[in-house]
Amino acid sequence: MIGKIKNFNFESLLILNTFALIVTSYFFNNFILIGVFTLFFFISLLTTKNGLGIIRKLNLFQNIRTEGPTSHYKKNFTPTMGGIFMIIPFLIFLLIIAVNLGSLKLFLLLMAIFGFFITGLLDDYLSIKNKENKGLKAKEKFTLQSIISIIFIFLAYKNNLINPLITVSESWGINISYFILPISFLMLVGISNSVNLTDGLDGLAAGCSGIVFYGLGTEILMKEQQELFVFSILCYSMSGICLGFLKYNCYPAKIFMGDTGSLSIGAIMGSIAILTDSIFTLSIFSGVFIIESVSVMIQVSFFKITKKLCHRGKRLFLMAPLHHHFELKGVKEKKIVENFWKINILLVILGIVLKINL
Repeated sequence: MIGKIKNFNFESLLILNTFALIVTSYFFNNFILIGVFTLFFFISLLTTKNGLGIIRKLNLFQNIRTEGPTSHYKKNFTPTMGGIFMIIPFLIFLLIIAVNLGSLKLFLLLMAIFGFFITGLLDDYLSIKNKENKGLKAKEKFTLQSIISIIFIFLAYKNNLINPLITVSESWGINISYFILPISFLMLVGISNSVNLTDGLDGLAAGCSGIVFYGLGTEILMKEQQELFVFSILCYSMSGICLGFLKYNCYPAKIFMGDTGSLSIGAIMGSIAILTDSIFTLSIFSGVFIIESVSVMIQVSFFKITKKLCHRGKRLFLMAPLHHHFELKGVKEKKIVENFWKINILLVILGIVLKINL
């Protein structure tokens, strides 16, 4: 059915997501869910709209990398760092809830997200200051992400907030003991960087993130654990924030989220999944992000191996991440994004179906 929709644009995604949330709210007999989504959708619309003017006044414009597709050169000087107007409202909301509930889980979540937010903000600032698409070096960014992740995981594990049992369904789980620590690290750093890599086409990362947050919020509700309800609320608020931002980020984008947004969004997904024992399902929901990231690793590895064997590096894809490969194949940017959204919706449906039937 989804595949037959020719013009699956922002409005289509918003309507589908809202309808799904209404059904979910009715099924769980809790209309706070659709209320939270709606509230943060409009907050995001307002903050992004007003933030555009601030960014233009401060001359915070995107510098397009020269090695990317030539069609992207026209995006030069598009306002960036829009993630500020997505993540700050969420952090304020999270802080209010954490203080009111006095929850260590929520304070750790706040710490991790804030750390990734500052990392992304610094990366974007240096990129603008240097007047080229180069902010923090890859090693510097990874080091900061690693330090934040290790502190978060250590404190959470020490306080028994991480379940060493990877839950596939209510009746099936795998006890991986201490291996949960490196898996949690890969989840947090990996998803954060994967969202960052996916943020290369107008509306791609924001749209997919809105879909994933809906799926993650629903999966957490299905656990029927009262203490986890607040995390589903946080997921639905982020779904609203992403789709509110998408209004100005979809093709042709009036604003980019930058690393400030993409690194933080991935960190929110990863850290919530770790704290709610949703690692398995998030791995399915985030299939688009993971494939994008894997395509880069395959491209780099293939190039290095062939260079060593053939003395000339070869490429498996025309360009990585994968969305650039399709661009260079002649597929229109808007169509690539819409198809990736559709795939992500199917992945969320798959994850929920597996959760119910396994």
